[in-house]
Amino acid sequence: MAPTDPTDTQRHPFRKAHKQSLESKFATVIRATVKGNLVVAAAQGALGGIIFAILDIQGAVLWGVLMAFLSLLPAVGASLIWGPVSIYFIATGNVTQGLILAAYGVLVIGLVDNFLRPILVGKDTKLPDYIVLISTLGGMSIFGLTGFVIGPTIAALFLACWDIFSTRTARSE
Repeated sequence: MAPTDPTDTQRHPFRKAHKQSLESKFATVIRATVKGNLVVAAAQGALGGIIFAILDIQGAVLWGVLMAFLSLLPAVGASLIWGPVSIYFIATGNVTQGLILAAYGVLVIGLVDNFLRPILVGKDTKLPDYIVLISTLGGMSIFGLTGFVIGPTIAALFLACWDIFSTRTARSE
């Protein structure tokens, strides 16, 4: 049976304008999340390369590039490079260099993700910082590496649907 009224909410829960709004939101969130992750990875790699150069570690640029690529991995990321180097320094008697690298790795390289990602992703998606952070972490814990895109996308689409629903409900009262 063909629908007689295209605005019939029983058969068509979303109007064309709502569908276009959701599609636009979806594309914006995907774009912002991917861009944000690439910028964060580049920042972590650059910061790692800088500390390696300061500590006079050979191949600082190479190690920085590797840290940038590994920064895309959830949780461990760049620490797969600076962590073992820090342990090596401490084990070979260069305790000061090892501790400097470990502190810098935890306090600067590791935390840049927590500061930059909500700013970069939240700015474009117009999502609050805490929702970006929680949805990114939740997405990665549930979906793995692809969760850094899926989590914020689900959150943004949920909020967009909630807005449509609350607007429709308010109008019908």
